Amino acid sequence: MPRQARLDAPGVLHHVIFRGIERREIFKDNDDRNNLLERLEILLPETRISCYAWALLPNHAHFLLRTGDVPLSTLMRRLLTGYVVSFNKKYTRNGPLFQNRYKSIICQEDVYFKELVRYIHLNPFRVQIVSSLSELNNYEYSGHSTLMGKKKRIWQNTNYVLSGFGRSKKAARQAYLSYIERGENQGRRPELVGGGLIRSLGGWREAKSQRLEKEKHLKGDQRILGESGFVEEILAEAEEKYERSYELKSKGYDLKHIEERVCEIYAIDKSEIYSGSRQQVFADARGVYCYWSTRVLGYSLTEIARRLKRTVSGVGYAAQRGAAIVKEKGYELVRGVV
Repeated sequence: MPRQARLDAPGVLHHVIFRGIERREIFKDNDDRNNLLERLEILLPETRISCYAWALLPNHAHFLLRTGDVPLSTLMRRLLTGYVVSFNKKYTRNGPLFQNRYKSIICQEDVYFKELVRYIHLNPFRVQIVSSLSELNNYEYSGHSTLMGKKKRIWQNTNYVLSGFGRSKKAARQAYLSYIERGENQGRRPELVGGGLIRSLGGWREAKSQRLEKEKHLKGDQRILGESGFVEEILAEAEEKYERSYELKSKGYDLKHIEERVCEIYAIDKSEIYSGSRQQVFADARGVYCYWSTRVLGYSLTEIARRLKRTVSGVGYAAQRGAAIVKEKGYELVRGVV
């Protein structure tokens, strides 16, 4: 069964989970945990992605993130690739460390934000890494201790979370802690990691056809957590993007068309798109080329990286640059499609 495309957009809230292959440990000691957190300290400000909650467990990790202008996939690729390289070097091992792709679930904020913060932060207590909530308050490998003011993490957005619990920081922390305590005996919450219901009904379209108005929390699939209206809106946006890409390709728009359009805009030769020149005109042209090819026509980063003889992350950066240029200049690949 083919993998479903990831869903993402600026401002979207994601519950992100990544696990060790075959349930193996991905953190063997605190140096490993600090390694990942140090990378986050660099990458989150760079990508302008907000982190509201997180917890590191021996063989998996949870994060509650909100994307900015940079796709979530960019952050996760840089974070996990860098971590795996250092982990493998440290333990003289080879091969993958994580089980498949990381899991990212788009979440309906007004319904699930507080629930997710609590669920994620109670994980160390739930799996008995800490034996009490008092001990959890000081556990440094969960965002709970940061919200309680016990540990400083400048990359964790505590103000946004606490603002939902009270006006003053002191009152907000007390209310937040009471909320955490009320969830102490909840156990595992499979409904908070997306999916299940819709897949069991034979897919989203089948679920909609059955008109399940009485079911309060319709969940689209493993990619979405929310009520029916929210799920429908997210899937409609994703379907629109897919249909736009498919329609353009069906009309013959391909990489050759993008090359010609970029050369027309920048008055350059095709070979200069593929050159390694860092002159601004060529770098801008490559950025627009990468944006239109990966985000509009849906070519993979790997394929474009191969054509440009660049790294996948380099193409990702170029596409971000191109997105900003297209937005600022109003460039169009075809009329009405930027």
